Parts: sequence; C-alpha cells; structure tokens
Amino acid sequence: MKQFGKVAVLMGGRSAEREISLKSGAMVLAALKNKGIDAHAFDPRDAGLEQLLAQKFDRAFIALHGRFGEDGTVQGALEYLGIPYTGSGVMASALAMDKWRTKLLWQAAGVPTPAYELLARDSDFPGVATRIGLPLMVKPAREGSSIGMTKVTAAPELQPAYELAAGYDSVVMAERFIEGIELTAAVLGDEPLPLIRLETPRVFYDYQAKYFADDTRYICPCGLPGEQERRIQAAALGAFRLLGCSGWGRVDVMLDRGGQPYLLEVNTIPGMTDHSLVPMAARARAIAFEDLVVRILESAHVG
Repeated sequence: MKQFGKVAVLMGGRSAEREISLKSGAMVLAALKNKGIDAHAFDPRDAGLEQLLAQKFDRAFIALHGRFGEDGTVQGALEYLGIPYTGSGVMASALAMDKWRTKLLWQAAGVPTPAYELLARDSDFPGVATRIGLPLMVKPAREGSSIGMTKVTAAPELQPAYELAAGYDSVVMAERFIEGIELTAAVLGDEPLPLIRLETPRVFYDYQAKYFADDTRYICPCGLPGEQERRIQAAALGAFRLLGCSGWGRVDVMLDRGGQPYLLEVNTIPGMTDHSLVPMAARARAIAFEDLVVRILESAHVG
C-alpha cells in the first residue's frame, strides 16, 4: 500500500451536500486506514487546495458531492497542482453535473432520456404541464442527492416547485416522470456492476430515502431477466462513456411499464455512506467496501 504515498480524502466542501460528503469521506478514510494506507481527511472549506502541496500529498480521493467537488472545479485545480485524483476528469465531471447539458448530448447520440423543458419565472406553467404530461419532476440542473426536487402531480403545483428548485440553481428543468421500476447501474473501471432496484414508500427516491430512511428497499439481484439486465448495463456504460466519464460512478435509470429504459443522469462521485448504492452493487460482485475503495484509489490520474 506504500505505492499510494500520502493520500488526501477530500470531504465536506461548500455544497448543499456537505453533510453527506462528510459521511462518505469518513467511511472512505476509515477503509483506507484499515488497509494500511497513509490517508488523511482534507476539507477544502477549511483549507486552501495549495495546502495539498504544502502538506506533501501524493494523491487525492475525492469524496466531495455537488458543486465545487463533483462539477470539475476541484478536478481542474488538482490537475493544475499535478496531484492525481479519483473519478472523472474536468470536462466529464462538469457535463455530468449539468443534467440539462447531459440530456443535450445524450439526445444527440440517441440515448433514451425523458422529455423535458427548461423553466423560468415567466414560463407558461400550465402549457409545460400539458406538453410534458403529468406527473413530472422539477429539478435544479446542477444539484445532486435530489436536493430541490419536487414531483408535480397537478399543474398548480408547478410554479411553487420551480421556485423551490430556483433557490438552488438558475437552471431548472421540468422532466416527464417515468412510471415504472427505478434502477441504478454502478460502474467500476470498465465494468458495470449488478443493477439495484430501488423501492420507497415516499413520493419518490428523495434525500431522506437516499440517506436516512430505514424503509427504502434495495433489491439486488434486481429481479430482471439476465439478458434484459445486461442490455440496461450496456446502455448505462455507453452513456457513462459518452460523457467522457471514467474511474467509477453511477447511472440512474427508469424502466417504464413497457420495458423501455430511460436514462436520467450520471453521478461521477456517488455516495459512499452506509446507505449508498455503489458499495451495495460491489458487494453483489463479492467486492468488500475496503477493496472497493482501494480499487477506486488505484485509478487516480491527472488529466
């Protein structure tokens, strides 16, 4: 393990997902230490990134979620400093964080993704509801962990949902809600891991369901026929690569009642908490959490 040198686990940060990042980072840090790796917590909110050089870190494990960590900003700074880091590069991180531009690229390449419209304060909200159809999801384009999202089931709910989302981002989307099975496809290196099927009694798989609720069901194996699961895994891996993503990540998918998959978004730095999905998928492939963390660290790169 000495090959890794001194490792900074970047956690916390300044995004709306700081709380979850601290939990992810703490678990990653403990796993690295248990493997005998010289790992240390580093919170970019409290110390400038130049301290990574001053403290002679050899590589960085990025456990930051959301803005200033998952959107290409930290990745660019680490490349400037010449410090290898985990996960996707600058461009792929920026694209994947932006759900609108992800959709534009996917649509151009023929990747199935739900219909959507951008919203503004002067939008014709009843018209949007009619064109997309109800129910629909309103979401900030550049937030994660379902922060600022609302499921809209009636047209009068659309403007308040927009106002909530606009509190987090200037770019807000209304997206057709796909009724069916919610799946997630984890990616480790060049390998798609087993699909996980998500079931929650909540209105949708929101922030509480993701990180705190005990009534969320995670089903793996997902119960789909083997050939269908492999097709969805291949589609998710292709969409992941189309954005230029690498190292590890997660692709969220909805399977409609006719069996058609729709890709929603890519998470380039998924959660690594006790409720998180990538570790669950890895366990289904007989990869223990500590080994998963080491494999991610092994993929650290500059540019």
